Amino acid sequence: MTPAQRSTRARLGAHARWAGESDPKAATAPARRGFMARFEREVDPDGLLTADERARRAKHAQTAHMTRLALRSSQARAAKTGATA
Repeated sequence: MTPAQRSTRARLGAHARWAGESDPKAATAPARRGFMARFEREVDPDGLLTADERARRAKHAQTAHMTRLALRSSQARAAKTGATA
């Protein structure tokens, strides 16, 4: 199978998967909860904070993680093109 055919097959699968979904967010909710739980454990490993404070700090930890990924991606693209910061 050619790369173009694999890509077409993957797009077909994705469209078929989401065609019958009335609430796409519901399908990914367990994964999103698990992802956020990681940051909650990171900011409050002993479970001493209130739920609100833990959620607030976890959101900041998640934002920091995503920003770190964006920075690394930007640096990798710059290195690939030979650009300097």
